[in-house]
Amino acid sequence: MADSCPTESLPLPSAVPEEVGLSASRLGRLGEVLHGEIERGRLPGAVALIARRGRLAYFESFGARDPASGAPMSKDSIFRIYSMTKPIVSVAVMMLWEEGRLLLSDPIGKYLPELANPKVAVERGGALELAAAEREITIQDLLRHTSGLTYEFRGSGRVHKMYMAAKVASRSQSSADQVATLGRLPLLHQPGTRWEYSRSTDVLGRLVEVLSGLKLGDYLTKHILTPLGMLDTAFHVPERHHARLAEAFARDPETGTEVRLAEVRDPPNFESGGGGLVSTAADYARFLQMLLDNGTLDGLRLLSRKTIELMTADHLGPITGAPDLLLPGYGFGLGFAVRLHAGLAHTPGSIGQYFWGGLAGTTFWVDPAEQLFALMLIQAPGQRDYYRVLFRDLVYSAFAD
Repeated sequence: MADSCPTESLPLPSAVPEEVGLSASRLGRLGEVLHGEIERGRLPGAVALIARRGRLAYFESFGARDPASGAPMSKDSIFRIYSMTKPIVSVAVMMLWEEGRLLLSDPIGKYLPELANPKVAVERGGALELAAAEREITIQDLLRHTSGLTYEFRGSGRVHKMYMAAKVASRSQSSADQVATLGRLPLLHQPGTRWEYSRSTDVLGRLVEVLSGLKLGDYLTKHILTPLGMLDTAFHVPERHHARLAEAFARDPETGTEVRLAEVRDPPNFESGGGGLVSTAADYARFLQMLLDNGTLDGLRLLSRKTIELMTADHLGPITGAPDLLLPGYGFGLGFAVRLHAGLAHTPGSIGQYFWGGLAGTTFWVDPAEQLFALMLIQAPGQRDYYRVLFRDLVYSAFAD
């Protein structure tokens, strides 16, 4: 994380909402609703940002940055974005792909031999057996989450327990250590047969390291974050910016259980490609504008238009899985969920819209048909599903053109 002044600088030229086809009064409802949720003690604070047609229509902060101290939220607050790290790392992989360093059809074992010749867990008569995978895990599988890997918190089966026992999430390991550990564990599914949200993007982070010769954070900083002006995005928050770090309630307001967020004040040994970054609304807005502008920002091109089209197309076809994350009417591309139908889903949007979010409640989506992107940053893990839907509903209800 580079030195940057904790300002509330705008990532895009600002506009009156009506100038970009949005209603100021209807956007006001968004603020009223978030204020109400904060007053009811369900949400500590939030930062919301909406841009359309290359201009910033809405950028506001709400509530407390730190509910323990009462410090107010500001637009430049730094958030743990967890799985919103995945799109950035997916872009890094595709940048290397554009350099001819890999093919999407390549088996990951070509670059990470620990993951070659995987075994698949099969339960028969209460016993766990290991079967040879019918094919290798490809880089495309990792980008679209059809690798057969899983997350330890996504279930309570034997494979999930094996992940837990192996401590695959340890911050004290290296990316190489994690890949070695995953190579010793069985897959949950045959590669290419099921969409299973997983540690696939952690593996991609290690792939970036092997191909580039750099640590993941160094590669991202050099090739994506610094070029895009994302100076507050990194794998930890330096001491000089600790006072900007957004925090959650100590206990979940609905269940009363303790809330534990990742400790990001010190540099981790493990730079998780699947969920380790911190960022700000202004920083992530610059990343989203680059995607919306087909790989460019301020005259800088990171990816070609055709690469963005490939990443935001559906790569699942008939492959299904995890309905709690993959909404009806959506498929999955190379790093994003992608809307395939105008209907079916319980949230509004356009065909071609793509999105993702993070464990603590951060969320974004890009709607190319409407030349719009929106993001909301919160630190409220237990309420994340509710606020993601609520935010999207309220933004789309503010359309006035």
